[in-house]
Amino acid sequence: MQLCNSYADNVRAFDELLRPDESFDLIKRRLFIGSDEATFYYIDGFVKDEIMQKLMQYFLGLKGLPRGKDAAKQFADRSVPYVEVEVTGDMSAASTLVLSGGVAVFGETFGASVVLIDARTYPVRSVEEPESDRVMRGARDGFVETLIFNTALLRRRIRTPKLRVVYKSVGKESKTDMAIVYIEGVADGAYVEKLSNKLDAIDTDCLPMGHESLAECLIGKKWYNPFPKIRSTERPDAAAAQLAEGNVLLLCDTSPEAMILPTAILDFLQETGDYYFPPLTGTYLRVVRHIIFWLTLFLVPLWYLFVTEPHLLPHWLEFVLPRGSGRIPLIAQLFLVEFMIDGLKLASMNTPSMLANSLSVVGGLILGDFAVDIGWLIPEVILYMAFVTIANFTQPSFELGYAFKFMRMLLLAATALFGLWGFVIGLILILTLIATNATVNGKHSYLYPLIPFNPRALCRLLFRVKKSR
Repeated sequence: MQLCNSYADNVRAFDELLRPDESFDLIKRRLFIGSDEATFYYIDGFVKDEIMQKLMQYFLGLKGLPRGKDAAKQFADRSVPYVEVEVTGDMSAASTLVLSGGVAVFGETFGASVVLIDARTYPVRSVEEPESDRVMRGARDGFVETLIFNTALLRRRIRTPKLRVVYKSVGKESKTDMAIVYIEGVADGAYVEKLSNKLDAIDTDCLPMGHESLAECLIGKKWYNPFPKIRSTERPDAAAAQLAEGNVLLLCDTSPEAMILPTAILDFLQETGDYYFPPLTGTYLRVVRHIIFWLTLFLVPLWYLFVTEPHLLPHWLEFVLPRGSGRIPLIAQLFLVEFMIDGLKLASMNTPSMLANSLSVVGGLILGDFAVDIGWLIPEVILYMAFVTIANFTQPSFELGYAFKFMRMLLLAATALFGLWGFVIGLILILTLIATNATVNGKHSYLYPLIPFNPRALCRLLFRVKKSR
């Protein structure tokens, strides 16, 4: 919708669009600059009060507004001493900026134009280290919910003029601010263009859950496949490293995370701390992480298979067989403990922080010990499930941990129903779900660098080695 040449009509149309008389925080402020009238629109709580007060004091000292065809442009260039100012004739663009926290200035002599002052500020927490991705050594800052702060954290680390931060707006109602971040010449240009087109084609009203809503819009819903579609990080140093390696970041306002594209399953097993140690130490930590995390998927189903079919177990491993049996079937014991662990996690999440640790530890000890004493569970079930639960924290992705949990339960159920053949069928189903997981990956699959096979990239993922250029 375009503005007209009448100042009164433009103000009336803007009033009808924003309804400042119906929202107490939307301010309409009339000001007389010399003999001319100007109307300011802004949202209380977003605008920088001290700066706007100084600007208005300066405006009141002017003799009047400029005249002529480009009056609004002259006013912006000569009379607005601020860093971010523009002129537009689009009423929708003006209303979007006001609702985002900026200021729209309608002048009596501006004709079909309005001056926009981006003097907004958002409530923001400090850039402290994220709770879910801590390191022993290295930077202690983290992304926050304000887009411009996050881009500044990246600019601080990558000062090349080839770094591109491309603005996007997604959501017909929310008009959520977004940015595609990449290094030109390092990232795949065709992939960046494809990603940009996907964002432009998103048809949704709003993104209430930030990056998660965006991921669902980009990929679509496949509820039966629990593997994470997009990797994310709350650490600017990790995000900067991904940019240097040729990946693309998506930043979403109100979301303190950077989405990393493209995404493969082995990428989730990388951790920032690996790179703050010497290569030998980092390699050791990464190998241990891989072994332990894959054990969370196979250890319990394999143990159950050997218990139910002991002839498959080598003689030197017979000590893993349980000496007794509980009052309920073994498969029911395993599933019961799976549900009990999640119950304790939910209870811990909803418990005040000062009591959370003690509740989870004491609750687990009491429930586990009591269940063994009355004969519901056998000690081996507690041992293996405790290992699996703790081992899940060897990698930072919460979604990947639950994906492996669901696959472990699938493998257990298939083994309980069909024995050895069920175990094999479960493995095939798991591989199929991994291979067919929908992502925004362009040329690469979710199994890259295994499919297509890239030995150098695979070596870099499995071991802490320096990337060759």
